[in-house]
Amino acid sequence: MKAAGAFLAIILALVLLTSGCLGNGSSKEAQTTSSVPPISVDTPSSGSGGLSSQQPHSSGQFKIGSWAYWLQNASPEVIAESGFDLVVIDYSRDGSDETAYTREEIEKLRKAGVIPVAYLSIGEAEDYRFYWNESWAKNPPEWLGPENPEWEGNFAVKYWSDEWKRIVFAYLDKIIARGFSGVYLDKVDEFEYWSDKGYDENWTAREMIDFIIEIANYTRSKAGEDFLVIPQNGERLLEYDDGRLLKVVSGWASEDVFYDGLRPSPWRDEKISLLDRVAEAGKLVLVVDYVDDGTESPENMARIRDFVERARRGGYVPYAARADRELDELVVIPGVQPPTGR
Repeated sequence: MKAAGAFLAIILALVLLTSGCLGNGSSKEAQTTSSVPPISVDTPSSGSGGLSSQQPHSSGQFKIGSWAYWLQNASPEVIAESGFDLVVIDYSRDGSDETAYTREEIEKLRKAGVIPVAYLSIGEAEDYRFYWNESWAKNPPEWLGPENPEWEGNFAVKYWSDEWKRIVFAYLDKIIARGFSGVYLDKVDEFEYWSDKGYDENWTAREMIDFIIEIANYTRSKAGEDFLVIPQNGERLLEYDDGRLLKVVSGWASEDVFYDGLRPSPWRDEKISLLDRVAEAGKLVLVVDYVDDGTESPENMARIRDFVERARRGGYVPYAARADRELDELVVIPGVQPPTGR
């Protein structure tokens, strides 16, 4: 009886194996890839799909497979017809309240399928903004630091100051009122500037982390949980993060990841090691390299394609900008950006 039972068990196992009921490696993989978490990054394939094979990244309600960065006199009409999924623009055409984009203009972008994200510097004050007080030139407040020698009109701020935070939150109110879907936070790397001026970097980094978290909580309390919060550069903040920052941001953006202008980036390895943490956490990673010299030469196109392919293989969303760094136009490169099939 025992021998007969064993024989029957063997026959049953063989039947199950041949019918596929016990599963195999390929069917298990198919089951795994068919269920994608709500907030995830799908690493694009590096196979024969070419530059148009980019898979969209998910962040809340948004699907993002391409992005663009246009700060100077951006045209909502041009953007709406461009085919990019997400576009970072300024709050206004020239920084003043008088030329601020209207809610109707921002709504047209949203209706066209574009995610409008507003640029905002939180580590420097800019003398062409609506909040600037001309008296600060001779009598600066305690929180206002020196002018950036590389960017005229931009001044370091002690971003932990309550007065500066009030200015930023008032600015955020304007951005939210216009209907933007998120904010793109520049100069978060100012924590390094103040550490070079004698402040303890552990402290300056924690203060910037706390500030970004405050911004995320404030904006989402007013505009909803899907409001995007994307810091630019300053990836080293992640070395000081206890998990709170990476949890709250929608993703991270970085310049000069693979190229520093037309040359290989000397910061590539350091940046990638930190940006990979963001990607592995299922968050969006936007990279912008200033690799396009504006010509159609083979060298220029090869450099652009190399940047785009490297970024996509890393699970990042690339934007190839003009080498002059002016960000005063929308760079559309047929067959490269935006990728086809939005």
